[in-house]
Amino acid sequence: MAGHEKARLVVLASGNGSNFQAIIDACESGRLDAEVVLLVVNRPDAYALERARTHGIPSRLIDHTTYPDREAFDAALAEAIDEARPDWIIMAGFMRILTDGFVDRFQGRLINIHPSLLPKYPGMNTHARALEAGDLKHGATVHFVTPTVDAGPPIVQGRLEILGDDDVDSLKQRIHAVEHSIYPLAIDWLVKGKIDFDRAEKQTRPAVVDASGALIVPPSP
Repeated sequence: MAGHEKARLVVLASGNGSNFQAIIDACESGRLDAEVVLLVVNRPDAYALERARTHGIPSRLIDHTTYPDREAFDAALAEAIDEARPDWIIMAGFMRILTDGFVDRFQGRLINIHPSLLPKYPGMNTHARALEAGDLKHGATVHFVTPTVDAGPPIVQGRLEILGDDDVDSLKQRIHAVEHSIYPLAIDWLVKGKIDFDRAEKQTRPAVVDASGALIVPPSP
């Protein structure tokens, strides 16, 4: 009998790679029926490279500063991804705005996580913006990537209550914990066929889990 083939993941990262680590842990524990077949970073000092080395995961450095323009960098990135033959491409703190051509090439397989309850607060400084607005709840969203930044169909959101003594740093740390819970969960749903781009696009609301990872709002039909 042929061996079971796990879903193949390529992870893109630029820095520490804590979400990358959460995905590695989920794969190694068996919670996620997948394997990371390649890590690609665009910064030589990205700590995610050390995480890959520790776990025996192949890695590539594609330094964006060595390319003449965004299109040339994205072409090199796309080539590396294609060589790895992934089922899913996971952006885990990958701090690059991707060209429309790149996104179109991988649309439906390209996933990102954003530290807000999208569509609220696309872009940067989400924690400060939530605090300044006096929001009672904050969170993170795993979503499909489309050419418009932070606007792709959501897969799942993790939500928590903002505490009275929260500041930007404490809220950031609490949201990191949410991200580490919901990113493997979203990938698990993708691998099992519970969600795809078309279904996510047609949803009137995404699934929502609380800070403990419990499902509190099921996805809309």
